Amino acid sequence: MLLATFKLCAGSSYRHMRNMKGLRQQAVMAIGQELNRRALGGPNPSTWISQVRRRSSLLGSRLEETLYSDQELAYLQQGEEAMQKALGILSNQEGWKKETQQDNGDKVMSKVVPDVGKVFQLEVVVDQPMERLYEELVERMEAMGEWNPNVKEIKVLQKIGKDTFITHEMAAEAAGNLVGPRDFVSVRCAKRRGSTCVLAGMATDFGNMPEQKGVIRAEHGPTCMVLHPLAGSPSKTKLTWLLSIDLKGWLPKSIINQVLSQTQVDFANHLRRRLESRPASEARC
Repeated sequence: MLLATFKLCAGSSYRHMRNMKGLRQQAVMAIGQELNRRALGGPNPSTWISQVRRRSSLLGSRLEETLYSDQELAYLQQGEEAMQKALGILSNQEGWKKETQQDNGDKVMSKVVPDVGKVFQLEVVVDQPMERLYEELVERMEAMGEWNPNVKEIKVLQKIGKDTFITHEMAAEAAGNLVGPRDFVSVRCAKRRGSTCVLAGMATDFGNMPEQKGVIRAEHGPTCMVLHPLAGSPSKTKLTWLLSIDLKGWLPKSIINQVLSQTQVDFANHLRRRLESRPASEARC
């Protein structure tokens, strides 16, 4: 079904079909329906997840009149699938176990998801409005290496449409250099739906960024960060980060679990310091 639909989309790029907007709209609608059908989900998702999942489709993003290549369409589909899968995991509240909880309320939970493996969920409240977090995590994504020691560099390799990116991330060594250099090539999809923002992603292939000598190519996904104002305190933001990573190489599971949960705790602390050190007016410059 999905393959046939993409062939229909690709057909609209031929010269004699460029003006057949109705055909393109039908194809995009079909893609959205198919992705929603495939999405994972629990029986009682919370309100904000339900809102994003209903409206987060290729149709909802209102594809521009630009005619995408087959490869670009594939990336758009992959980004959408990453978001649907990640939100599906978050919407299922069963089976989560507490890994750690900080004095300030930050907590990391985990569970094993079929066909995905062990995933980690960070829940924090940041004393900053959602716009500031969105600006730092999405609009200034490439600057993350300036304030997060766990990230050496993030580069946007390609932007597709308004909200899909192909990125390359170099991670720093961890656990006293026991976990050596890793890099990631990912497709990321950023959506804003009302008062909720989601940045989702998963591993992808990108011909212009092959594996590098001396660096292990690890894989994300599905993963996402969800931002929305804290209920009753709109000047504060609830941040939920679902982390799923295959670090590749040979590493004991106990080391992997410790590194990933600590990475999430450290991220929250580094993010707070970044937001406090750069006022909103300076961040917009």
